[in-house]
Amino acid sequence: MADQSRMSAYGPQRIDPADKAQLAESPVRWQRIARLFAPQRWRLLLLLGIIVVISAVGMGQPFLLRAVIDDALPNRDTHLLVVLVAAMIGIAVVTAIGGVWQTWLASAIGERVMHNLRVDVFANIQRQSIDFFKRTRAGEIQSRLVNDVAGLQSVLTTTATSVASNLTTAVATAIAMVALDWRLSLISLIILPPAIWGTRKVALVRRDLTRARQQAMSRLHNEVDESLSVSGALLSKTLGIADRRTESFSAVSATLIDLDMRSQLAGRWRMATMSIIFAALPAIIYLAAGFGPVDGRLTIGTVVAFTALQSQIFRPIMGLLNIGAQWVASMALLSRIFQYLDLVPQVAAPADPVRVDPDRLRGEIRYEHVSYVYPDADRPALDDIDLTIPAGSSVGLAGSTGSGKSTAASLLSRLADPTEGRITIDGIDLRDFDPTTLASIVGVVTQETYLVHDSLRGNLLLAKPEATQAELWGALEAARIADVVRSLPDGLDTAVGARGHPFRGGERQRIAVARTLLRNPRVLILDEATSALDTNTEHELQAALDHLATGRTTLTIAHRLSTIRDADQIVVLDHGRIVERGTHAELLALGGRYAELDGGYAVGVNAA
Repeated sequence: MADQSRMSAYGPQRIDPADKAQLAESPVRWQRIARLFAPQRWRLLLLLGIIVVISAVGMGQPFLLRAVIDDALPNRDTHLLVVLVAAMIGIAVVTAIGGVWQTWLASAIGERVMHNLRVDVFANIQRQSIDFFKRTRAGEIQSRLVNDVAGLQSVLTTTATSVASNLTTAVATAIAMVALDWRLSLISLIILPPAIWGTRKVALVRRDLTRARQQAMSRLHNEVDESLSVSGALLSKTLGIADRRTESFSAVSATLIDLDMRSQLAGRWRMATMSIIFAALPAIIYLAAGFGPVDGRLTIGTVVAFTALQSQIFRPIMGLLNIGAQWVASMALLSRIFQYLDLVPQVAAPADPVRVDPDRLRGEIRYEHVSYVYPDADRPALDDIDLTIPAGSSVGLAGSTGSGKSTAASLLSRLADPTEGRITIDGIDLRDFDPTTLASIVGVVTQETYLVHDSLRGNLLLAKPEATQAELWGALEAARIADVVRSLPDGLDTAVGARGHPFRGGERQRIAVARTLLRNPRVLILDEATSALDTNTEHELQAALDHLATGRTTLTIAHRLSTIRDADQIVVLDHGRIVERGTHAELLALGGRYAELDGGYAVGVNAA
């Protein structure tokens, strides 16, 4: 993400090469930006109007000041003085209130646009396949969704209002300067550009030195982390590189000293330059007024008012010079966000889903010549799988690691779509189901149970938000976990998840079983749900799973073959193909691949 410091509305900025590269890779079209802000067009017009009014009203102050100096004070016209002072205070009040209104309106526009953008990106990421989440770091997703959008919000709001405000202020100030005295305006036209250029040049030097100092400080911290951590200290002592580590640290520290000195000196030069310029600008005007032609228009009040305007025009011009870097930074952020917004789901929801009542489905499953190849893989994970699972029956999938068992299950829950062939439930292609409907039909229990950081009740209600208290306890009873929950001080309101009650592995999985029971799916996938458990815990969980599987079409992936020996049919996979199928007894009698797997498991158990 682009550094927030270089998006600041204050101080000079250079265009970051990373931002330019991002835009070169993924350009952002003006029409798309316009569509983002289209719902806020009336607020935008109102905001622009407020900015113009504030700039125009603010320009009245110098003219009032001139009248005070040239007319009210010399003539001791107290009535005029009161009117002028009241007008000056009125202008200050109007511009202050207008500024608050401008800030509120700009923030409201930014918040609404970024809210819509954030929700759209989140929804589109939710639509992506599991393969996307496997190949994308969670930190990258969070960075784009949270940091990039937040950064874009402040940048777009600041940049848009900065452009309008600085431009209108600069134009209004220039017009007011010409209105006061066109000859002094010509002098300013000559002296302002080099003054602005000098100030910006010195400031850019300091900005580059500050960035280099930050990088050196980062390297210094890295040296400390690598050398003085437990692992780093152990490495230094065992390899005898302590002296080299010290020399490296000393070199970085010496670089930091040099950068600190240069940065401090550049900062003083910047302040000195600004002091000289702000002192020289009015002085030159005073000099020009003294040596210039004398007429009735060039009064003391005109000179004082003009120098006040001259100092005011300096800041908006400097602000406009920074807009380029700010705009590129904001467009780079928008480009990164649009990349996620434009992701095309590999598992897309159907445009016209089949309308079905999940409670009326029988649950017959058919794999019809199904093949699947993972992206960038050189061979299929599944190859021409043809399998029928009658409604209400159970099928166990056996095979060594990498044989395609989990892939077959993930296709049934439509975490991915077959590369070839199709999978149906009661003759309906999975790709024709609405995703929410399919999720209510196919339930999954895996060995990796995920509980969100919420109460136990909240985790269960994810499956069925309208579930009653009786239904929750009924599901817990069926999952053989109700007694454990009753023993907790807070019962169903016990906090679970990352910072909640430390349930054991078997208990967590039985909670998952209860959650699945609440959904009452017609089809059940048990993906090695007991593989990571000890024998006693496995028996407890298996009883809950047997209850869960009753009356449902069940596909069980076996890590321990004992979990599928009672299945109606066992299918053995090898390198993505079905090599054997039958009951446990039939496959053992066959003496083939399943018998080898069973023998290997028995040896492992005896050795343990």
